[in-house]
Amino acid sequence: MPPRPIKDYQVGWVCALPKEMAAARAMLDEEHGPMPSQDAQDRNNYVLGRVHNHNVVIACLPAGVDGNNAAATVAANMLRTFTGLRFGLMVGIGGGIPNLDKGVDIRLGDVVVSEPAKTHGGVVQYDKGKGLEGGHFERKGSLKKPPSLLLTALASLQAQREVYGSQISMYLSRMIEQHPSMEENGYTFPGVEQDCLYCATCKPTCTNSCQKCQNGKVRREKRRHTKPVVHYGIIASGNQVVKDSVVRDRLGDEFEAKCVEMEAAGLMDDFPCLVIRGVCDYADKHKNDVWHKYAATTAAAYAKEFLSTVPPKTVSEVSCASDLMGKCPRSLHQIE
Repeated sequence: MPPRPIKDYQVGWVCALPKEMAAARAMLDEEHGPMPSQDAQDRNNYVLGRVHNHNVVIACLPAGVDGNNAAATVAANMLRTFTGLRFGLMVGIGGGIPNLDKGVDIRLGDVVVSEPAKTHGGVVQYDKGKGLEGGHFERKGSLKKPPSLLLTALASLQAQREVYGSQISMYLSRMIEQHPSMEENGYTFPGVEQDCLYCATCKPTCTNSCQKCQNGKVRREKRRHTKPVVHYGIIASGNQVVKDSVVRDRLGDEFEAKCVEMEAAGLMDDFPCLVIRGVCDYADKHKNDVWHKYAATTAAAYAKEFLSTVPPKTVSEVSCASDLMGKCPRSLHQIE
């Protein structure tokens, strides 16, 4: 299909990795192309298309580049060209933060969605602040919460799922039907035997006295199904890869975070958006790539389901994202 006028693209979809962009592209109901002209200072590459009744523009961080600043640059450049954008979605993979003692049973392939809780707006930048004597860290600042348009749609979707269930599995099946190569390339469910949560208490070796694990693997009740479960709450964002269960659990305890990742904090203040993360690992030393592609697809499928609850007419009536920032996003100048 030919592209729509630039002003008709109202939803910006940001990914950090090519595999996340592939999953996003596979969720399009219609793909538009080729890309019309873009702002001379905009270095992004785009995929254009339609999801339900929304015209969507998808962009990815440059290969091998990650972090909050890189995400902010991509979003800022997107706003240069697509001046009609109303909101964004940050969609991709992240590390899950289970807390079985508090009933937070996160599994690989599940989805975590940023939702305000207590004094946090949905995303916490845990590494912004200053170090204090004795190894303590004083965190500074807070990030904006998603706009009311998105939080209202989020509440609507939560209620809808209570009555009618999730559409994620349907979208995943439809993706394979329409794009068989996605199955060949590993974007399907890896299997429950590949999902192991290792005990943080027993490292480096397990003891027979531990009541939480067996041979180092945490005891968890078997789920009655393999469908992705969606969790709502705080997402911890920072400029470093977390591969330590102690750090992971500290973020869970301090912020009640359910996921940790590296890009969202770069967007929240300058790009009104919702963050959606598929859980690909448990942010510990056992990180691997087995679940990456499937987790990317579950996040993309949830994003598609979410957009089904956002009324296009309402989207058209809210201010453009660039207008909300005085037509001059902070990052357009500070990140170049």
